[in-house]
Amino acid sequence: MFKKPRNNDNTAEDAEQEAAERNLIRKCIDFHTPAVVDMNNRLYFNASRSHHVRNAPYLQPHSAYLRLMGLPISSVSAPDPSTVFCTHLAHVTRAKNSTPVMSLSWTPGGRRLLTGNQEGEFTLWDGITFGFELIMSAHDNSFRSMAWSHNKNYLLTCDAGGNIKYWSPSIAPVKSIDSHNGQAIHALSFSPSDTKFVSCGDDATVRVWDWATHSEERVLEGHGWDVKCAQWHPRSSVICSGSKDNLVKLWDPRQGSCLATLYGHKNTVTKVQWNNNGNWLITASRDQLIKLYDIRTMRELVSLKGHNKEVTSLAFHPLYESVLASGGMDGTLLFWNLGPKGSEEPSARIPYAHDMAIWDMQWHPAGHMLATGSNDRQTKFWARNRLGSSSGLQEAAEDKEDEILTAEIELGNHVGIVIGRRGATIIAMQRATGTKMHVDQVRRVLLIQGTEKQIETVKKRVGALLERVSNDSDNMM
Repeated sequence: MFKKPRNNDNTAEDAEQEAAERNLIRKCIDFHTPAVVDMNNRLYFNASRSHHVRNAPYLQPHSAYLRLMGLPISSVSAPDPSTVFCTHLAHVTRAKNSTPVMSLSWTPGGRRLLTGNQEGEFTLWDGITFGFELIMSAHDNSFRSMAWSHNKNYLLTCDAGGNIKYWSPSIAPVKSIDSHNGQAIHALSFSPSDTKFVSCGDDATVRVWDWATHSEERVLEGHGWDVKCAQWHPRSSVICSGSKDNLVKLWDPRQGSCLATLYGHKNTVTKVQWNNNGNWLITASRDQLIKLYDIRTMRELVSLKGHNKEVTSLAFHPLYESVLASGGMDGTLLFWNLGPKGSEEPSARIPYAHDMAIWDMQWHPAGHMLATGSNDRQTKFWARNRLGSSSGLQEAAEDKEDEILTAEIELGNHVGIVIGRRGATIIAMQRATGTKMHVDQVRRVLLIQGTEKQIETVKKRVGALLERVSNDSDNMM
């Protein structure tokens, strides 16, 4: 290429432009190159049915091998679940009139991300450049859940006012149904054939609907309190639901009877999810535990302990059935490797992925990226680490080296000053010091959890803040 000759008059402008280009930071994720590598390899390895025949080299932990990096479970990459732990923050999005993000879902093919907020609005984001595309009003109340049909021809959404809506792939409204006696609906799920779907709500019922006639077929009653989650089995006619009565129930939608009840949790069951083959059932609760059940033997396989607050979201990886992502009320994002070769401890940890509760998370259909929506009004895209990077894994190892301690600071009448507007002050202090804090407004104390060095830093900052507030009040008198 030939460069355009410069004019002497524009030398300063050209220099500024070149400086801006040098300082430009491009946000990129491992999508285009791995996809091309994966498609190219299929031309040569499609006839081979086994991995050992391919003789594909293992990817080395060096940036020079980035050009060989394929999508998850590609013919070049090593079949290791740890390669899909998305601990690298690719981008943070926030709408202009931002409100808490309650639910989200990738469009068919993963080209765009669709989010629903507390005001009942749809927001559409580009899944590659992460740019804003569209915002539109969808519900009169806060979003609660959204689910695509298995054939990707329709989208279901529900809100806190008991309204269910049908949408086309172009996000055009098709049908609206009022149900659950006007109570909040928390989950929607399609049957394997897409002819039925299930909903659950705060009226303590699970309802089965016919898709074509838009009519209610059956009401499943048996929970003693609000039903917070429900999902249809991916292969069979079985529905799983979790409730505020601490119970997980399995239902037969044809007979309307309860098949089994699981009593593993000691607090509200917030999420239930089947894996892709339907053999495993994962449940999450406000008791900070995640439990894995083998539905074939009705036996609990493992109880996962890693969250310090209640678990608010779950998502199985679309390709690796042993990889699970979970989000907590405190904004912590964990990655687990389940199964016979898995571990009861989280394989990767991001302590401050969000400032507040992670309400929903969804994997990209290709499995290389994870999207999370939170109460802090932000939607974040998480990508796989660059080769040689240990982000997330290293932080988990460092947390084990230092002993975690707890401490208290008396706040007196300055509780509101420490919390800040909408919790902004305490959130900023948590991110700056790496600790976890909670204000007990009854006792008027600040509870701190962290290492000894971190606690000392927090005490100095809070002390300086309270001293400055006291001096300002004295000067005004």
